[in-house]
Amino acid sequence: MTIDKHLEPLTRRLATALEPVAGQVYFAAECHQNYEKLGFAPSPGALDNGVQLPDGPAYFTSRGSVMGQVPGEVVAAAFAVFNPETVVRGVHFGWGVTDAATICAARTDGATAQLARILGEEPEGLARVTELLSRATAPLRPEGRPLYAGLSNLGLPGTPLGDMWRLADLAREYRGDSHTAAWISSGFKGPEIGLLSELYWGLPLRSYVRTRAWSSADLDVAEAHMREHALIDDGGLTEFGRTVRENIEVATDRQCTVMVRSLGDDFDELLRLLTAWGDAIRAGAGYPPKGPQSLAPRR
Repeated sequence: MTIDKHLEPLTRRLATALEPVAGQVYFAAECHQNYEKLGFAPSPGALDNGVQLPDGPAYFTSRGSVMGQVPGEVVAAAFAVFNPETVVRGVHFGWGVTDAATICAARTDGATAQLARILGEEPEGLARVTELLSRATAPLRPEGRPLYAGLSNLGLPGTPLGDMWRLADLAREYRGDSHTAAWISSGFKGPEIGLLSELYWGLPLRSYVRTRAWSSADLDVAEAHMREHALIDDGGLTEFGRTVRENIEVATDRQCTVMVRSLGDDFDELLRLLTAWGDAIRAGAGYPPKGPQSLAPRR
């Protein structure tokens, strides 16, 4: 593996620019409507700015569907930051009302429809973004990356917006799978990395992590373990804890430098185009204003 330390910080900039473009699928009203027609519950509510929140079983089943008609335990393994019991229940319900191919198509259709509603059918730079994302994702490999591997097996939807979105989702899931590999190899469990991450992001303890369905008992054990190992104290994240968490992010960055290397001198152009789209998607209530961290209730 080639290690290009000078490229590592750029991978986070790419991930930030990609996030609202790819991740808007989880908040798209069109997706929620499609899932409701299949038998799932509607969106359970919205943020203050109108962003619609996903129904849990629909989220687990639709995102997991890219891996095929797999058991909930397999989806839970890929969605490693969530309480596996909740994921398994949600997917079991999901496979009782639909199948993988149907909900995967509903997911793609809904994501593309929201992009068209907010950005237009042919937003400025669409062909160029598709070209650059295709180049960035071309050398990616599937080893140890189940969600990326499932997506790559689907191919492209065959529409201009759909193709661009699928490529953005591929890059996003590649980083997500890489991040899971990084924190698992550092010896953390799901509730532990959740607590560590929310403090790393500057959120209150036990706020964002609750969106991952961990019980108070789960969090009690995780917090005790982190205090025992001097990762957190009454003041929050210790200096040692921050270093450990940053090292996990760096390990994630390192796995993603291949995308930045493939973009070469066109990196800044892609970021400029994606950032403009991301701003529009947020303004159109298609994605939380501060990313997933916006979901954390303030205590």
